Amino acid sequence: MNRLFPYCMSSSAVLPDSGGSAARDLAVSAAAAHTLYVTVGNDRIGYRRFGRGPMIILANRLRGTLDTWDPLFLDELASRYTVVTVDYPGIAYSTGKMPDAMAMASKFIDEFANAIGAERFVILGWSWGGLVAQTYLLEHTQRVTQAILIGTNPPGHNEIPLQQVFLERAFKPVNDLADEEVLFFEPASEASCAQAKASHERIYARAGVASRIPSTPDEFAPYFTAAQGFHNDEERRRERMEQVDLPILVIAGDHDTSTAGQNWFPLIGKMRQAQFVFLSETGHAPQHQYPALVSGYIHEFLSKTSLDSRK
Repeated sequence: MNRLFPYCMSSSAVLPDSGGSAARDLAVSAAAAHTLYVTVGNDRIGYRRFGRGPMIILANRLRGTLDTWDPLFLDELASRYTVVTVDYPGIAYSTGKMPDAMAMASKFIDEFANAIGAERFVILGWSWGGLVAQTYLLEHTQRVTQAILIGTNPPGHNEIPLQQVFLERAFKPVNDLADEEVLFFEPASEASCAQAKASHERIYARAGVASRIPSTPDEFAPYFTAAQGFHNDEERRRERMEQVDLPILVIAGDHDTSTAGQNWFPLIGKMRQAQFVFLSETGHAPQHQYPALVSGYIHEFLSKTSLDSRK
């Protein structure tokens, strides 16, 4: 039985309704969802939209594409919410240039939300996308109802750095299942490895997944540059995270070799409306190891921090 460590503080927010557009969303699975396109600036941006209900926009990890989210996790979310996944400019299905600063990535999310007609929404960020989500919620607080941060670091200096075992595998042109066990799961746990295999098979059931994953040093560089700026924190985002009056859920694994969940310990108790879920024997992708469990935590958080639920 996995141990969970929740840290909760009082919360209130408005959970948005995706409005009339929700009625036009197709009730399809994530695996069957078609890629849609919208113009953002001069770029043709690929995205997918499915499900019913309030909207969640997902910001992806380093090297992540529309195809690399676990479809079971997305389906669990889509049973209650309108789920929107998107490729950053220059990545996979999108044209353009990948942002090399978090402010630029945040600006992209804002312009993308405008392009698809989203007014207020939940922002969910995983890993590098969690850095994007934090930047966005600080810069566009009025558009975000709640934020969900999965397997990511807070701004500024963190005591536990990226581990060498992660670096040895993260930038191979193609990662196999053995790599994914180290990168996203807990290889010392048989149960975690079993979930890694199941998640891998779900993801790669779609044709052509590997061919669209960024695989060259030039493609990696913008991610590094933006992340370094986030951790240098000249914008004082860490301090501002303590003041933001917005419900935030952080979900982390205790064996994350990339963005250690323990890095949140000094900050989480200073935040105004924060909840923290810490899962044992879990790595960098808790939502892929426990799709139903994590989506359940997300739903509980969103429903209980909605102003509507407090009336």
